[in-house]
Amino acid sequence: MRHFLSLSDAGGDAIAAMLNDALERKQARAGWPKGRADADAPLAGRVLAMIFEKNSTRTRVSFDMAIRQLGGQSIVMEAGQMQLGRGETVADTARVLSGYVDAIMIRTDDHAKLEEMAAHASVPVINGLTDESHPCQIMADLLTVVESGRQLPGLKVAWLGDGNNVLASIVEAAALLHFDVVAACPQGFQPEEGAIVRASGRARVVADPREAVADADVVVTDTWISMGQAQAETKLRAMMPYQVDAALMAAAKPGAAFLHCLPAHRGEEVTPEVIDGPQSLIWQEAENRLHAQKSVLRWCFGQIG
Repeated sequence: MRHFLSLSDAGGDAIAAMLNDALERKQARAGWPKGRADADAPLAGRVLAMIFEKNSTRTRVSFDMAIRQLGGQSIVMEAGQMQLGRGETVADTARVLSGYVDAIMIRTDDHAKLEEMAAHASVPVINGLTDESHPCQIMADLLTVVESGRQLPGLKVAWLGDGNNVLASIVEAAALLHFDVVAACPQGFQPEEGAIVRASGRARVVADPREAVADADVVVTDTWISMGQAQAETKLRAMMPYQVDAALMAAAKPGAAFLHCLPAHRGEEVTPEVIDGPQSLIWQEAENRLHAQKSVLRWCFGQIG
């Protein structure tokens, strides 16, 4: 059974193989209609169930199109419209769905729900996002970096802002693929210390944004206020010194790439001149959710690695 709950579930070699597969499949589809299946349709006959406890645009559409392009089908379920939303346990839901579908993707607020789903499912379970991590987003980010001609080993990534779930998965990737992360976060919003320790020296946290971006190959940020997050005004005030603007990008390596997993709030975590400027790879990054997740699905079914 191959669950994709974190990047470490696959490991560095398998991630590299998935990135290569994603690049090859993306290139092979150039110019095709989006709804046309890949020539080999490697997941023909497979059905992916997608459970959403949090709103979604990119995760929903990219996974739906990913399984279709691989020759399979999807079933989309809102938690509030399932018995899960009326008190049925995650464990019972996992057992029931395992009898109907070939894999389950869940996007939820609580990482413990993901782990419970995986513990009781007899089909692969994929982390579409939790409060602790977002591995599928980082697969797309890594694919975008590689596609832009940059090598992952020895890369320097600068993170600006909230020490959130996306940063946790970037730090995890750094340890697996041998690049470095410097995160600039305000007091009270640093990442969980254990995540930095587990990076085995590949990640550190600083207070100064300019220190983080110095000599960085890639600059990354994320929205500061997540869905349902309280105390937004207090957090915004703490975060404003970490806004990615043209001056901060100029302090990075010349030609450094800018990434943002979206949705973006222009004028908060990033200025329009950066996110809509020539160094921004956000649209390529967003599209790559589709291509990276196709390879994640193939890995879960034992077709890669």
